[in-house]
Amino acid sequence: MDKKYGVYICTGCGIGEALDVDGLSAIAQENGMTAKTHEAFCGEAGRQMIKDDMANEGVNVPVICACSPRVWKEEFNFGPESITVRANLREGVVWSAEKPSDDRSQEVVDEFTNELAQDYVRIACAQAMKIDLPVPYKQETTNRRILVMGGGIAGLTAAREAAKAGHEVLLVEKTDKLGGKALGWRKQLPTKAPWNALEESSIQELVSAVQTDSRITVKTSTEVARIAGAPGAFQITFKEAGTRSEWDAPSRVTVDMQDKIDKGEMEDPNAGYKKYTEANPAAEIVGAVVLATGWVPADVSEFEHLGHGKLKNVVTNAEFEELAKEGKVPANVAFIQSPGGEEHDKDFPYANSVTSMVALKQASYVREDNPDGKAYVLYQHMRTPGNMELFYKGAQNNDGIFLTKATVTGVEESGSGLVVKTKDTLLQEDLNLEVDMVVLGAGMKPTTALAPTVNLSYRQGPAFLDLELFDGYADSNFICFPYETRRTGVYACGGVRKATDMVETIDDACGAALKAIQCIESADHGVSVHPRSGDGSYPEFYFQRCTQCKRCTEECPFGALDDDAKGTPLPNPTRCRRCGTCMGACPERIIGFKNYSIDMIGSMVKAVEVPDDDEDKLRIVAFVCENDAYPALDMAAMRRISLNNLVRVIPVRCLGSVNMVWIKDALSSGMDGALLLGCKFGDDYQCHFVKGSEIADKRMANIGETLGSLGLEPERCGVRQVAITDYDTVSEVINEFIEEIKELGPNPFKGF
Repeated sequence: MDKKYGVYICTGCGIGEALDVDGLSAIAQENGMTAKTHEAFCGEAGRQMIKDDMANEGVNVPVICACSPRVWKEEFNFGPESITVRANLREGVVWSAEKPSDDRSQEVVDEFTNELAQDYVRIACAQAMKIDLPVPYKQETTNRRILVMGGGIAGLTAAREAAKAGHEVLLVEKTDKLGGKALGWRKQLPTKAPWNALEESSIQELVSAVQTDSRITVKTSTEVARIAGAPGAFQITFKEAGTRSEWDAPSRVTVDMQDKIDKGEMEDPNAGYKKYTEANPAAEIVGAVVLATGWVPADVSEFEHLGHGKLKNVVTNAEFEELAKEGKVPANVAFIQSPGGEEHDKDFPYANSVTSMVALKQASYVREDNPDGKAYVLYQHMRTPGNMELFYKGAQNNDGIFLTKATVTGVEESGSGLVVKTKDTLLQEDLNLEVDMVVLGAGMKPTTALAPTVNLSYRQGPAFLDLELFDGYADSNFICFPYETRRTGVYACGGVRKATDMVETIDDACGAALKAIQCIESADHGVSVHPRSGDGSYPEFYFQRCTQCKRCTEECPFGALDDDAKGTPLPNPTRCRRCGTCMGACPERIIGFKNYSIDMIGSMVKAVEVPDDDEDKLRIVAFVCENDAYPALDMAAMRRISLNNLVRVIPVRCLGSVNMVWIKDALSSGMDGALLLGCKFGDDYQCHFVKGSEIADKRMANIGETLGSLGLEPERCGVRQVAITDYDTVSEVINEFIEEIKELGPNPFKGF
């Protein structure tokens, strides 16, 4: 686009009083841009000033130097043919300004603060000159049908809700009938007030509603053999349930494996599938997928002292439900919720609140079928959230249901029955309970923890990656983006996403169906889904310089890139979440977005003025994640927490998008340090883009070696983890890094 710039410096919210506005205007003029001021560009009069310039002078890139880019987004959106660039002078400078101290007078502080503001105007001007208007990626056609995998409560509900919203649905169930595990329930947990009584199962009503819906096509005794393509154009192949074939589950092809394949040192593990897809075109095309394949009872055989698999009447909760439906409920039953033994405070694997509520439900069966029956519920943790607390109280008030915290030390045969040995009970004494049957509260293990399930024909393999981060559950971020998986367009619900009771499962399924619909709409409009919802940019490649190193395909968190026989990336834009991890990975710097590129951020870094004659004026650039760290800085500023004015903050989409050339640009221009501030990884994983911070940390370790070879201390570069809630400590984190840089002294390349 032909760009016409206009710089608009706000004087409100304390900016005019704290900063030299004339000096800021001069910076804009140095960059060939006209600057105007107003006391409130967020107000109607201020916005009208910008609109008038756009109408009369052709301005289409307004550079607004005012508040944080995280606020007033709609107010500063001037239409699809313009690009708004923001410079954060309010939160980033004025509200977070340093206070005078023993070594800095008010005059010195004001000088440093104005230099900070001037650099932010320079950075914004550089961004404006390098940014371009995104052109959304448009597919030729977008299929709006939704595939639902799984015919239990979650799958049936998702199919029903999607159909109600006007979408065609293809429902696939691997067994010969719909209903899932609910078909085996004797009764279901309460779903309505007064929440204290079990209900008759409603599964048949839901099955009938799906079977009679004209928008829903059902395939039973069928499994998904392969999912290829991308949102809006997924290609689905099926197979008869229980059968295997050469294309079932090829390996994930790593960089090392691909090198060996290229050299002829090993066979391509995907060769069978590639032959199959060439000979068998996709049977169905859909726009999005809802994964509702559910759960299986977790294995409890490892707890030998409890006797499952050895003692006749030791069963799991799932096995007991089958007996109860058949009317085979003994008079005296112990329900063990924790394995006990040496690790007495632990629960069974995958145990959860649903496990607790099922124990109470099944204890009720004992009382229903046996007037003098006794049910003993032995637990370490009893969880009955929300309205289910009323159900718990009902069980407590039942004379034949005994609940106690206890450590089970063993289960043994005793005549025709069993003895459950316990200690550390609430009665402060050891108990030996004589019962007819023992029921172990096996947890709900998601099917994705067992096998690929979705069988994706993606470069990175058939399954979701790194599921160990989520205990096998198919969800990429529980907290921020429920239902999202590591594969765009595939949305999880029910037991495959987390342990849920019936009410939660229904809510979950509605949410996943809505996400699938949103994804289809986004694909049709050529924009991204969460977390950069509506972003019209997408990664573009300058393939002439591609060396087929495969780093982008390997590091993409969402499998957006496949590759051809030579290893050249094959982009799938509708899979892309626009995080920029591929851009950060590329050593040749051939990947970029219209509105976010290597050149743009590099130019913003180089725009910072670095004094070469003042050792007190160190310059540290901080590449800050827009999802957690940048909001934390804004919130700190709102609380008037000071931020060291030696640092220059540049927001990035994700630390995974940080290309190491930016670090080199910063240090070669004389900056004294570079800090990457992003989401937490490892056990405290919070990254919106799954592994961005972790990837950046590994890259920084490599660049540290390079700096060492150049005579620069590796300690001049650092990665720090910050959660969005760390607004009260984020300033300290930055200050600690700056103190480390001060100890190192100025960059020896300063001035060259």
